[in-house]
Amino acid sequence: MSSHQRWLVFLTATTVVFDGIDNQLLGVVIPTVIGEWQVAKSAFAPVVSLGYLGMMVGGALAGMAGDRLGRKQALLGCVAVFGLMTLSISAVHDIKTLAALRFLAGIGLGGALPNAATLAAEFVEPAKRPMAVTATIVCVPLGGMLAGILGSHFLDGLGWRALFVVAGVAPLVAVAALTRLLPESPEYLGRSSGRTTPRAPLSSLFVAGLRRDTIALWFSFCSCLLAVYLGFSWLPTVLASAGFDPGVASSGITAFNLGGVVGALASGAVMSRVGSRAAMLTMNVGAIAGALTLSLMTISIDTPLTGVMIMLTITGGLINAIQTTMYALATNVYPSAMRASGVGAATAVGRTGAIISGYAGPWSLALRGSASYFALIAGAMVVCLLALAAVRRHVPRSVGRA
Repeated sequence: MSSHQRWLVFLTATTVVFDGIDNQLLGVVIPTVIGEWQVAKSAFAPVVSLGYLGMMVGGALAGMAGDRLGRKQALLGCVAVFGLMTLSISAVHDIKTLAALRFLAGIGLGGALPNAATLAAEFVEPAKRPMAVTATIVCVPLGGMLAGILGSHFLDGLGWRALFVVAGVAPLVAVAALTRLLPESPEYLGRSSGRTTPRAPLSSLFVAGLRRDTIALWFSFCSCLLAVYLGFSWLPTVLASAGFDPGVASSGITAFNLGGVVGALASGAVMSRVGSRAAMLTMNVGAIAGALTLSLMTISIDTPLTGVMIMLTITGGLINAIQTTMYALATNVYPSAMRASGVGAATAVGRTGAIISGYAGPWSLALRGSASYFALIAGAMVVCLLALAAVRRHVPRSVGRA
């Protein structure tokens, strides 16, 4: 990319870093809040699921808004919403209020990603889109890694409320700056001025040439997001239940996301060379093997944690790499007139998996602890593998050689 293109992708990716922090900070503090409020783990199931329901609503509405009002306006509006709602969470004292605010924050969190992916894709030529989109969406696990670092270093000293203040104010400051710095998508501007084809209706996602890919993308997003959010929301609780203190438990999120940052960037480069089908299916097989390995490992305060952290890094890296490159795949499937709507719809439907994770996490932990928890992640990735194999319009290897 040119230096100007890299700068534009960087600005877009900045919003996704804050999305990742605000998205995963709740999972980091849940063990602490459980102890402070003296409630059961299951009490947070509706909080987690309502947040993901908000993401489903946000993904659908903001995707359509991006195609109609502009990618920049929709993106910055979503960042402002989740920043304000995250800041408000710092003042809550009961589960019901927390759940309501998390739902509203979810609308912004879910709406930001499809517009960020679309904006990054349209700042560069088609040959460079897989890497541009991957470099943008990889900031979700990067933000999650930062959330884990905040939890492990500052949770005990500052308290969980202070973390939500920081995580809420930062994106609001970013919105003020990006309003001036971030331009609108050139493809959107061209289309809105009448130089390109008009916007396509949402029903066009199901025309004969796209129907199979749309349905396959929805299944792949849903199953992969189930695996991703089982990690994001419940991994610290898994480690805390094994007897580790909150700081160590938060480091599990850091490990899960650290591998995701490295894996996603590497997969974006590989995908441009060999195509998305070979790259994504290979990573998916590795993710299944990693999750099954974790299900067979003993996680206890009496056993060394090093091996578990290594496997969390590898498995989290593969799962997050698949999820981030899935956005690049979606931008390749749909033409510009319906790109934000198509990516937004896939993201919105995919949040069904995230909603399920709110209840599936406590259920699996109550069943057989970490063994059934990681087995559930492996099962979700099996479904993802089958869905990705069914997609026809994968990014071809020729894109990387154009």
